[in-house]
Amino acid sequence: MAEIICVIGNKGGTGKTTLSHMLCQGLGLLGQRAACVLTDTSREPLQPAGRRYITADARTRDALTKVVDKLRTLDDWIGIIDGGGNRTEMDRKLYALSDIVLLPFRESHEDIRTVIRDLEMFPRAYAVPSQWPGNPWQRDAADRTVAQLMGAHRHRILRPVGALSSSKLLLQRQVPEQLPTPLANACRAIARQVLEVLEVDFAEPVIDADEVEEIERLSPAEMPMRFASTARRPH
Repeated sequence: MAEIICVIGNKGGTGKTTLSHMLCQGLGLLGQRAACVLTDTSREPLQPAGRRYITADARTRDALTKVVDKLRTLDDWIGIIDGGGNRTEMDRKLYALSDIVLLPFRESHEDIRTVIRDLEMFPRAYAVPSQWPGNPWQRDAADRTVAQLMGAHRHRILRPVGALSSSKLLLQRQVPEQLPTPLANACRAIARQVLEVLEVDFAEPVIDADEVEEIERLSPAEMPMRFASTARRPH
């Protein structure tokens, strides 16, 4: 059956939709079949053409039920549900049907306070530093703030997803024929982390010489908590 990942969180503006599409694109680049499921009624559906994943419109309760039920019948698929922001009841509903949850947050203290509350509310959730600063000084300051305020949850924090202006290309109704290499690399990086959390085996693709990147795998010390087979939500 398909794995279901929900990208949720009480605070708006944390990059849920961007992360959802980056993750789906990365999964596609790693040879995984993925679907990006829209539930945010303030957004319009995006065309699947040119993407490494399919898109699904689930902005009504009935549509969401049908999409999730369909995904559950498919082997080796991963469904990424974009939950939108400021919808606590919807977040609880999505959490109930998910295998894991991702909670993107930015480096502001307000975002960090909110994501800590969400981590306490949703035990199967992982926090994802989103649109993280690329400037070394700013990155160091942001990392130190997270270490100080979120130390108790350090094993539930994935590696940061850097701020890339090119990520907005994935939110266009139709994507360009070719996406920038830094964006593809960032998409693969977040997809690797999620696949490792899910304990899904995958093969690294052969990368062209002009797309060589440093392949970082999580060390045992950095690996977020894994789910024992008895702790996973039954399908």
